[in-house]
Amino acid sequence: MTLTLSAEERTTAAGHDGKAMAMRIVAESARLLGAPRLIQIASTHIDGALYHGDSGTLFAERLVEGGAKVAVRSTLNVGALDLMGCSRIRLEEPQRGMARRMMEAYRQLGCEQSWTCAPYQAGHRPAQGSDVAWGESNAVVFCNSVLGARTNRYGDFLDIACAITGRAPDYGLHRPENRHARLVFDVSDLSPFFLTSEIAWPVLGSLYGREVGNAVGVVTGIASHPGEDALKAFGAAAASSGAVGLFHIAGVTPEAPDADTILAGQEPEAMVRVTPDMIMTARARLSTATQAKAIDAVAIGSPHLSNAEFDLLERLIAGRRLAVPLYACTGRHALVALEQNGRRKALEARGVVIVADTCVVVTPIMPELSNGVLMTNSGKFAHYAPGNTGYAVLYGSLADCVESAVLGRPVFTDIAA
Repeated sequence: MTLTLSAEERTTAAGHDGKAMAMRIVAESARLLGAPRLIQIASTHIDGALYHGDSGTLFAERLVEGGAKVAVRSTLNVGALDLMGCSRIRLEEPQRGMARRMMEAYRQLGCEQSWTCAPYQAGHRPAQGSDVAWGESNAVVFCNSVLGARTNRYGDFLDIACAITGRAPDYGLHRPENRHARLVFDVSDLSPFFLTSEIAWPVLGSLYGREVGNAVGVVTGIASHPGEDALKAFGAAAASSGAVGLFHIAGVTPEAPDADTILAGQEPEAMVRVTPDMIMTARARLSTATQAKAIDAVAIGSPHLSNAEFDLLERLIAGRRLAVPLYACTGRHALVALEQNGRRKALEARGVVIVADTCVVVTPIMPELSNGVLMTNSGKFAHYAPGNTGYAVLYGSLADCVESAVLGRPVFTDIAA
């Protein structure tokens, strides 16, 4: 398919400044993707500001030198440093300096200093049906599925190019016909008690991602809205174990008032009937340290903790002292509530390590241990932590994580599926 650019887009691309470079990146990406045109976007969420090497810093600085500025609202995903000073980052020079330069370059480009993987918790909630260009897998799937806005999974550097031009390729999940469900993921055989538990949603998401890959499916058998934190956990796990960019839940998410509507009158290409045995297997896959007698740390907040999750964390700790550190990752937007009435200081006095602007899986924060064991309630942390941190992982509910942190050994609550 031939890409057609508007006269304005052609003129911009022919220039020699930072915006011209960005337009050429967007246009060439559109050609490679087979998009017929570029579309205007309402906002972006930038994943490319996380330091992975000097080339990313130099790219951002070149855009700044070319006078580029974002044309639409652009929030930033996590960086490599905790600029709020909540936690100690073990990143050494020269990498530390390059990471700081990178974060500064994105500030100069006009991006909001949100530094969170959950911008939808920080007030960035595009309208249903609007086109945006978001990076960061959990943010993308939440934006598509829960908010009903339209985005593909935009990778590093294409995201900021879209932000500067205010354009994105017209393909994939921007197109309504590609948002219909093709398969059904039926959970009606699972117990209502399990489905209303916190532990269910990362497990279900992990299983869903493995089963559907990058296909669009609809979940059936959910009796009521489980809450945004549950949907956040489901989407993050599904985007980690698979390549999910959009899911629907019949009667819950905005584009799926019922299964028939989102299937657009078509028979599903596949039907996945989830059984309790499938849940047991999926839950077991989230742990790699099954024989551990002790734990070295707990990490929660992937995606970043919401205010409601901090409220629950405080209730579960109930004034007790933790035997091992509990790393609570969040965005700076959540610190406002934590600073009130001494809440942050009280949590830190109990052994909680607040991590802002980043998380323990993308930058070195936890101590280096040859046989370390990390416990988490996050399906995304469980998926990435072994490779990114070197720690073996145990998966449990938030209540399990707190009890384990208090005792220094694994504690699990058995909730049958």
